[in-house]
Amino acid sequence: MREDGAVQRSVVRPSLLFYLLLLVTVLGGALCALFPPLTVGYTGIERDVVGTVGVLLLVLGGWAVSLTLHEFGHAIVAYKGGDTEVALKGYLSMDIRRYTDPVLSLVLPLIILAIGGIPLPGGAVWINRWALRSRKISSWVSLAGPLSNLALGVVLTLLVVLIDLPAGLVIGLSYLASVQILAFVLNILPVPGLDGYGAIEPYLSPQAREFGAKARPWAPLVLFALIIAVPMVSNTLWDVTNTIFGAVGGDEIAAQLGQLAFMFWR
Repeated sequence: MREDGAVQRSVVRPSLLFYLLLLVTVLGGALCALFPPLTVGYTGIERDVVGTVGVLLLVLGGWAVSLTLHEFGHAIVAYKGGDTEVALKGYLSMDIRRYTDPVLSLVLPLIILAIGGIPLPGGAVWINRWALRSRKISSWVSLAGPLSNLALGVVLTLLVVLIDLPAGLVIGLSYLASVQILAFVLNILPVPGLDGYGAIEPYLSPQAREFGAKARPWAPLVLFALIIAVPMVSNTLWDVTNTIFGAVGGDEIAAQLGQLAFMFWR
């Protein structure tokens, strides 16, 4: 047992880049706290440049950290479930460069960032499902990623609720928390290519799995096209997100102000 524990400790070593992303996030939070990004002036809502930079660093840095934790969640559950190859692939190093996917990590995030908020989709880890010991483990491998987003969203919300924080930090953390919950809601959908489908796939018939494999490359693109083109789809996702966010004590107005501070180009 001690030997197995030593092996696991040796393969799970957060990279320097992960700590750097944490530092960027903390720096952004400090700037938000010291320089409120939004204030009410004679001409309406006024922006502080330094505070705006703080929100950008907090939200983008926090998103990058959450992406890392999301993919690490997949990898560590897979590793414990029998796929030891994830260690050789570097997935347990918490190095965000190991998880990048050209479409899901770069193209779609930039599109979503430009039109309405933050680059929600994440990266990719390639799991050897045949090495996993059971269908149950395979499902938990898929669920580990979105559950990490949900947990992070809840923790950030509780920080705002339980600690008396500066107003600038409150709106920044509230927006970041709501985005994490939105990431959970999105990823848990049973759409081929998303984690929700991955959780139920082991229990589907061979014919259904074959169809899912064929749909996996384009199904997420169709989903995000619907989110962009059909307001009802986007509104429904946000309604579910706000319901969960509110249930754990989140302030929707604070989150909206955080989004306003983040999207300075609007």
